[in-house]
This record gives sequence, structure tokens and C-alpha cells, in this order.
Amino acid sequence: MTTERERRFPGPRRGQLIFALAFVALAALLLALIGEQTAWAKKTKFFAQPRFWPAVALGGMVMMGGLHLYRMPWRRVTRFDCSETRRWGQALEFVLWFMGYVLLVPIIGYLPVTLVFVPLLTRRMGYRSPRMMWISAGFAIAVVLVFKGLLSVRIPGALLYEYLPGPLRSFAILYL
Repeated sequence: MTTERERRFPGPRRGQLIFALAFVALAALLLALIGEQTAWAKKTKFFAQPRFWPAVALGGMVMMGGLHLYRMPWRRVTRFDCSETRRWGQALEFVLWFMGYVLLVPIIGYLPVTLVFVPLLTRRMGYRSPRMMWISAGFAIAVVLVFKGLLSVRIPGALLYEYLPGPLRSFAILYL
């Protein structure tokens, strides 16, 4: 049974409790680890310490998040909260795609990995026609040409390039 305070709440409530709990838990974890992640410098003023302002920020996050949890009109997780959390989790899929891309570039190479990942992501986004696959492959080649050729971005050569013959190996390291 809902209370009067719950019924009068004007904002959307789905996912709010789970977000607040996760926020406070993460901020408290970071605050607990601050001693390992920052240093206390000798002969430095108190407000200039490398640990001071991060500790103030994290302490404020824990305090304000805890206050938010305390003032929330409901404290039950509903099915709407769970469906909203699943929607947030869907965004993490693209974080995993990106991490896979970043991990494979030093092993396989910038051009081959880009030529595979861009069409795969295009297909994942729902563009499955052969025309779109060709456009995505052309875009992947254009990205490599712009970054490596035009902007001269230094991307380390891949481990796979070590197995190529001499002149082809140096070409692959420089341009692929």
C-alpha cells in the first residue's frame, strides 16, 4: 500500500532507488580506497594536499547520496526499477565493444580491426543491407586514412605485423 508521500511525488520513480544505492555504494568504495590512490605530501599546506580535494568531493558524494536515500519517499524495488536497470545495462554493451576494439588493435592491427568492428557495429545497430555494409567498410578505411595518413597519429604496430616479411612489415607498421 502506497503512502500519501509516495502518491504526491511528482517525478518519475523508476530506477531511482537502485541508482541512489549504486551511487552511494560506489562513492563509499572510492572514499575507502582514497588512501591507496592518493598521497599525503610532507611540507605541503593542508588545502594543497593531493588527497584533500578528492576526499572532500567523495565525502560530499557519500553524504549527499545518503541524504537522497534518506529523503526518498519509497524504499521498495519494483519491477519498473528492474526494467529501468536493464535499460541502463544495455548501454554497457557498447563499452564492451569498445574495450574489445582497444584490446585487439595492438594484437591484430589498426586497419584490420577497424575493418571488422565498424561493419559489425553497423550490423548491430540494425543496418544490414549490403549497401550499408559497403558504406561502413568505406568509412572504416577513411577513418584509418585520416588518422594515420592525414593527422599522422602514432598508433603502435601490432604483434601480428612481426610475422610479416621485412619490407611488408615496415609498411604495415607505418600505414596499417
